[in-house]
Amino acid sequence: QVQLVESGGGLVQAGGSLRLSCAASGRTFSGYAMGWFRQAPGKEREFVAHISTYGTTTHYAGSVKGRFTISRDNAKNTVYLQMNSLKAEDTAVYYCGARFGTGDVTLPSTYAYWGQGTQVTVSV
Repeated sequence: QVQLVESGGGLVQAGGSLRLSCAASGRTFSGYAMGWFRQAPGKEREFVAHISTYGTTTHYAGSVKGRFTISRDNAKNTVYLQMNSLKAEDTAVYYCGARFGTGDVTLPSTYAYWGQGTQVTVSV
C-alpha cells in the first residue's frame, strides 16, 4: 500500500509559478519511479513529467518542456513539480503517480498508485 498526497495547487496568474508537492508513505519511496499527470475538464488524464527512482533521469511532455521541472527528495519521500511561465492551458487537476514496473511512462495505466489530485488554475 502506497499513499500519495498532492499539495501546492491554487490560483495563479498567467506567467506565474507554482510548486506542487507529492508526499508518499506506506512503502520505500526510492523503490518507485514517479510521474505527474493532469486532467482538465472534459479531457483525459495527460502525461506531464516523469522522474526515475533516484532522480537521475527525467522525461517531460512537449507542452511543458522548458517550463516545468520534476524533482524528488527521497529523504523526504516527496516528489515536486516546479511550474514556471504558467499558461491558461495548464489549468487542470494535477495528480502524482507511482510506478514500479516497466512500459511507457506517459501512460497512466503503467502507474500503480495515485494521489487525490490538486487543482491548478491559471488566470489570464
